[in-house]
Formats: sequence, C-alpha cells, structure tokens
Amino acid sequence: MLSIENLSKSFGGVTAIRDLTLRVEQNTIFGLIGPNGAGKTTLFNVITGLMPPSSGSVRFLGVDISGFKPHEISRLGIARTFQNVRLFGSMTVLEQVLVGQSRHAESGAKSLVPLWGLRRERKLAEEADDLLRLFGLYEKRNRLARELPYADQRRVEIARAMAARPKLILMDEPAAGMNEAESSDLAEEIVKLRDSGLTVILIEHDMSVLMRVSDKVAVLNFGEKLAEGSPKEVQNDPLVIEAYLGKENQNERTAAN
Repeated sequence: MLSIENLSKSFGGVTAIRDLTLRVEQNTIFGLIGPNGAGKTTLFNVITGLMPPSSGSVRFLGVDISGFKPHEISRLGIARTFQNVRLFGSMTVLEQVLVGQSRHAESGAKSLVPLWGLRRERKLAEEADDLLRLFGLYEKRNRLARELPYADQRRVEIARAMAARPKLILMDEPAAGMNEAESSDLAEEIVKLRDSGLTVILIEHDMSVLMRVSDKVAVLNFGEKLAEGSPKEVQNDPLVIEAYLGKENQNERTAAN
C-alpha cells in the first residue's frame, strides 16, 4: 500500500531522515518507535505533504506522491492525527466529525436536487454517528469538544480523521496523556479500525499499546532504520534494546526469563 524508498529529509546541515526504506502492507497496523528526535514525526510530515523529501520517494497505491500538496494526498485516501490535539475550539464533538466529512459533501448539479441532498446529508449523519459510537463519544456528541477530558479529545481527533474515509491513517502518539485503562481501550479501537479494512501507521511511546496492536514494527534511530520485524522480533533485538528500550530493560527481561 505504502512504499518508502531511500527517503531522506534534511534541514540545513541536519539530516532528520537518512536513506529510509519501508513498506506498509494493506490492512495492517505498522508501528514506528524510536527515541525523541529519531525522525518519526518528520516522516509523517513528508508522507502527508507538509514537507517535501530531500531525496527518495513515497508511493501510495502505486502513485508517487513525493511533493504532492496535503489536500491532494488527503484526496487519495491518507489521513493523520497529530502529537498535540488540534480541535476547533467552538465546535461540538459532532461538528468536529462533520468537518472531517467535508470532502465527501456533494457539489455540482446533484447538490441542487433537494431529495438527493437530503439523502446525502442523512447518510453522512449516520456515518458520523457510527464513528462516535465506535469511539464511545455518541452520548457526548453535542458537547463542546474542548470541554471533554483529554483522552476523549484525542478520540474526537481520530474520529474526525476517520470521517474523511481514509484508506490509510497515520496516528502520532494517540495514547499520549492517557492512563492505563484509557490506553487499553484505545488499543482495542485501533484494532477494530484495522479489522474494518483500514491500514494504520502508529507512532507510540506506550509500548504496551504499540506492541499489542502492531502486525509489524520498525525502529528509527537518528533518522535511520535500526530494525524491523514482528513485535516479538523487535523486542528481542539486542540493538533495539540497547538503543531504545535500554540496557536496564534488557537485564530485567533476562532476569525474568
């Protein structure tokens, strides 16, 4: 589905991503981990068109999207969430999701036919309600999103991204700020998204979430791929343990075994 070939991104004399190659298969959850500054969010910014690559290519469903504008990439079926919650302060939960549906709103001659417009509006409203139910937000749909607990605000952001009907969604630390129970619930929701046919790329520092849901994991370190494989393979990779999980963690795992 997504193919990244020899991708590099530099800012002046600083290289954030160096000669990175990744392939994300359709209908999977692909986890990305690495220390702060490893290039994970920069990679998301390049994939979604917020930054052009310095070299290399990004292909989505066979189309080279390197250098495409964000709205062009969105139309192809890629959505994302951000590290920091970005919601419209004066909108309700439902209105946030309806904004996410905007590119599916009918335009042209059909929009002038009253019955067609009503049917279209009803279908979009049903889709919005289904998304709110999926994320446990239906009963809060008429509340201002900014008034919700932080964990729910993050769910609203994911629901809004899903409202665009993406084929691929990039989630940047969706469990940040959540307690253990909230993170566990979110993990189940992400798996449901994959099971519904969606492909997910997940950046997450909460290893209990990422390792639980991911089909495949890649580890970035100083902009380079350090390791890639199943969650079990990555967790047991000596280079990963030393560079990211830490030697202390390795000793604890050895003692536990």
